[in-house]
Amino acid sequence: MSSSSDTRIAWADPARAAAFHAWLDGIAPRHGLDVASLRSASSDASFRRYFRIDAAGGASCIVMDAPPPQEDVRPFVAVAALLHEAGLNAPRVLEQDLERGFLLLGDLGTQLYLQALQDCVARGDAAGADRLMRDAIAALVRWQSRADASGLPPYDEALLARELALFPEWCVAREFGVRWSDTQRSQWDAACALLIRSALAQPTVAVHRDYMPRNLMVAEPNPGILDFQDAVRGPITYDMASLVRDAFISWDEEREIDWSVRYWEAARKAGLPVAPDFGEFWRALEWMGLQRHLKVLGIFCRLKHRDAKPAYSADLPRFFAYAHKVATRYHGFGPLAHLLEPLMGTSRVDAFY
Repeated sequence: MSSSSDTRIAWADPARAAAFHAWLDGIAPRHGLDVASLRSASSDASFRRYFRIDAAGGASCIVMDAPPPQEDVRPFVAVAALLHEAGLNAPRVLEQDLERGFLLLGDLGTQLYLQALQDCVARGDAAGADRLMRDAIAALVRWQSRADASGLPPYDEALLARELALFPEWCVAREFGVRWSDTQRSQWDAACALLIRSALAQPTVAVHRDYMPRNLMVAEPNPGILDFQDAVRGPITYDMASLVRDAFISWDEEREIDWSVRYWEAARKAGLPVAPDFGEFWRALEWMGLQRHLKVLGIFCRLKHRDAKPAYSADLPRFFAYAHKVATRYHGFGPLAHLLEPLMGTSRVDAFY
């Protein structure tokens, strides 16, 4: 039965739809795929889409549709190989059409870490949340200590600066309609210089770049790791900052520090070049998180205004809360805190546990 008979998936480009169905029909016999079972699995903040399809023996696979020129599946394929070489659980690439952006992947299941953690919060299961986070920390240490980062793009000054520039362009000006004075712009530039200098001073490792519960799956071995195609060679604190100060779930600082101490101890044991003093490591993590949170504020506003994806803007208060907390804590960021305050209003985010 041809996959072209499926009517549950919309295609904006009939030519791409035809190419996709022809490719899927061609690979289906090799993997025992039931093309009539194709259905939507998920989408993300990019142009990528994911479909689930049934396979022989009661298994299932994931099909990625990543349309060029907006997307390039080559980094996904390359980083998936790095993850497997490090002994981590990532989707296996079963078939690939690199030119047209079609991949057939192994299926890691349907239980997101985010949902599992939210369920733990709902039932007051602090121990369950801790087990999940410890698994994620162990996987991160393995990734950093075993993955060969030499072929990954550098998280260099230019990239850090481009990311920070998203905040004044899309969040300040576009979302809130605020125009900074020359003095305020100088204050912003000074804060950016501090953040970039701190990031570049850190030892470099393989960086997933979005290592958060929404991109992890409850799986065996745990966790399954997704959305890794933007991996870079960069600051050692970046992925841990992403994990403990997440886009979609917040924790009280006591738990953030507890998990960060556990990571720091495991990283030292594995021979990773973390700071010898935890206080120094924590400061670098907080500053790295501040850079990330300012970037994400810009990205979420860009998704709303440029890409017609307004749902992400519901989490702006969480990121303002993260950023403001750090900006008020460290010398040199007071002016940045004052820049943030008029945009924050009275919004707040409660942390769990």
